Amino acid sequence: MKDTVFPSSRQATNGGAAAAKPSFPATKSQLYGATRPLYRPQPKPHRHRRSCCCSCCIWTTVTILILLLLAGVSAAILTLIYSPHRPTFTVSSLKVSTLKITPSSKLITNITLNVNAKNPNKELIYIYDPIAISLTTKSDVVIANGSFGPFVHGTKNNTLLKATISGGSQELDDSLAGELRVALKNKKRLPLKMKLDTKVKAKIGGLKTPKVGIRVICEGIKVTVPNGKSPSKASISNAKCKVDLRVKIWRWTF
Repeated sequence: MKDTVFPSSRQATNGGAAAAKPSFPATKSQLYGATRPLYRPQPKPHRHRRSCCCSCCIWTTVTILILLLLAGVSAAILTLIYSPHRPTFTVSSLKVSTLKITPSSKLITNITLNVNAKNPNKELIYIYDPIAISLTTKSDVVIANGSFGPFVHGTKNNTLLKATISGGSQELDDSLAGELRVALKNKKRLPLKMKLDTKVKAKIGGLKTPKVGIRVICEGIKVTVPNGKSPSKASISNAKCKVDLRVKIWRWTF
């Protein structure tokens, strides 16, 4: 009698292990899971960069303060050694060739002006930019304007500045024109004020200072209308000039 052998329901593979059949179709997680990059949290920025910037700012400020301190000490030493003196200005002469008001209230003037500039210092040299000239009345009516050229003011030196200034046919309003006509018709002299504006720097040896603005105001000048073609000489015996150092932050009057 033959024995009947029934085969097993599980088929053996080459290695004896059952082959697993993949599911079809693939799920979304299977499709995107392999290509999706892993999330990696970004590291927080370090604070050492900010601290470096703060350190740079602090050191820059300290350096500037030290330089300013050294500059101040140097200026003080130079002041003690050289004892600089301020320049002085005086009106040497002023002649009026033309001074009249036309019927249309236009002011026409022609004036010759000489100013003496003095540098009393032994070591200090002044270097001037062009100097603007303005001649006005007490009520700030501009009689004439012009300019002196630039110049170098040597040590222990007197420099004579010459210029011819004019009014340029300035048109006045009726009230100012009437007031000035009355003043010119009177035999009394008309008081005027002269204003000079420029920039100057000082030089000591090879050292030069930055440019600073100065204003010179001269009062006590009195003029009369010229008689005929001969120019009239202004009275300048009581004229006094004051030098005003003009700086953006502060003002220092000599």
